[in-house]
Amino acid sequence: MAGFIRGAVAYLAALAYEQGSMTEHALTFVAPPEDKPVYREALLMLGRVALARKLPPPDVLSGWESAEWIYPALDEELAEEAAHAVKGLPVDWAITPAQNRRKKLLIADMDSTIINVECLDELADYAGLKAEIAAITERAMAGELAFEPALRERVGKLKGLALDALQKAYDERVRLNPGARTLVTTMAKHGARCVLVSGGFTFFTARVAKAAGFADHRANVLLDDGAALTGLVQEPILGRAAKLEALRAEAAAIGAGELDALAIGDGANDLDMIKAAGLGIAYRAKPLVAAEADAKIDHASLEAALFFQGYRRAEFA
Repeated sequence: MAGFIRGAVAYLAALAYEQGSMTEHALTFVAPPEDKPVYREALLMLGRVALARKLPPPDVLSGWESAEWIYPALDEELAEEAAHAVKGLPVDWAITPAQNRRKKLLIADMDSTIINVECLDELADYAGLKAEIAAITERAMAGELAFEPALRERVGKLKGLALDALQKAYDERVRLNPGARTLVTTMAKHGARCVLVSGGFTFFTARVAKAAGFADHRANVLLDDGAALTGLVQEPILGRAAKLEALRAEAAAIGAGELDALAIGDGANDLDMIKAAGLGIAYRAKPLVAAEADAKIDHASLEAALFFQGYRRAEFA
């Protein structure tokens, strides 16, 4: 938590410096929908923080779910006080500049972010190797292993796996995480370009992108001989650096900059794009990622990313 607080303060300070002023910013919280006791407690505790600064009442973004306060200037103690106020409550919160809140670009990781599983681990289950491969995945996502060689190693272990395992894995294991489609379709409805960028595989990103409403997708390509996997992945591999490059390229293509982007992910290979984006969100993330993101979603659905941009539930697609 301390790392996340320092990151939030540094994020606000950097933006204020770049914009040449101490811009207004919003403190937003999201509670489980219709969990009135939790909502009331968060509202009360954060309200005390706001009251001490003589701020007006909060703006309710969704009844019994999300509210926010607008602060007139950068307050370096706010993140620490907000964290202390809601400590122990199952709520997510973020501090974001009020300027340019609604992002023009969404760059999202797929595995364990937009969907509920790591597709490679699920494929490995059909080969009887899930525990072995999942252990490598865990270390790579935690930043303990370089992504590219770890991917080659894992794919290599699947040599000979019949191609029908891919469709079985998708049909039987892959599900959109709560709020995924709402996040994507709402941002798209309001003019944002939404792109799925994954260190996983195009077989899955093509299907997930369609299901969630993304405009496009980027991922790695598994090689096969027409009947089974060859144990190889097409080079170059889309890894940590390539995700950052994708963010920059997609932003440039729509005449936007990095500050106009929202990037969300959970693993170490997402960290560069999360740090570069105007709003970088760690979703149920590894500690390394959570400590450096601008905001975290640990309890709520992916819809929290909309509230953090100032959307009201009435505006959701």
